[in-house]
Amino acid sequence: MIEFLQNLTNPDWIMANGGLYIVLFIVFAETGLFVGFFLPGDSLLFITGIIIANTALPGVGSAMSLVYWLLLISAAGVAGNFVGYWFGKTSGDMLMKRKDSWLFKKKHLLQAKEFYMKRGGTAIVLARFLPIVRTFAPIVAGMVRMDFRKFSLYNIVGSFAWVVSLVTAGYLLGENLWVKNNLEKIILAIIIIPLLPVLIKLVFGKKPNLQPLPVVDVKSEQVKKSDVEI
Repeated sequence: MIEFLQNLTNPDWIMANGGLYIVLFIVFAETGLFVGFFLPGDSLLFITGIIIANTALPGVGSAMSLVYWLLLISAAGVAGNFVGYWFGKTSGDMLMKRKDSWLFKKKHLLQAKEFYMKRGGTAIVLARFLPIVRTFAPIVAGMVRMDFRKFSLYNIVGSFAWVVSLVTAGYLLGENLWVKNNLEKIILAIIIIPLLPVLIKLVFGKKPNLQPLPVVDVKSEQVKKSDVEI
């Protein structure tokens, strides 16, 4: 597993093992499947931009290739969050009763819940830029029955903002000699900087409330407006 994660920071390995289509799967998994929280989405998107800058689609320039991949990867992120929302809506109660394992930690759900309750619907956008939180935010939104139309709007905006910003940054800097010579340091910074708020919260923040999340039966009334204020 460690070797696989290390390979995801190597543009040559990515192109030799499925190309950018592997990026689509990883973005989908990290944003839609709770077992994908450990995947390096931020650094992978930056590397994707570098690959696009140096590898154009047959018959088109690198700019058109960039637009093509931005649309596909953003769509994968949108689809992933929709899956997470559906999973949280249908299986939230089961998740809260599930025992911790290597792939599942209840504290991650509780952290995402606290983040969501503080930020409301904008948490779906902001969570895209926070490792771990971005995996569980749509699940929490489904568990608290966030209005689906509002969730869809925040989901689409958040996915495009996340993908376009990081992939475009990699694309614009991809041919820079200094960037190529210091790619490992840049990737390390991309991984650590978004993690800082999460690490600070874990070290200095209060312990999350372990009360179960408000899961509502499909036939019951919606969660109180104060719980899901957007």
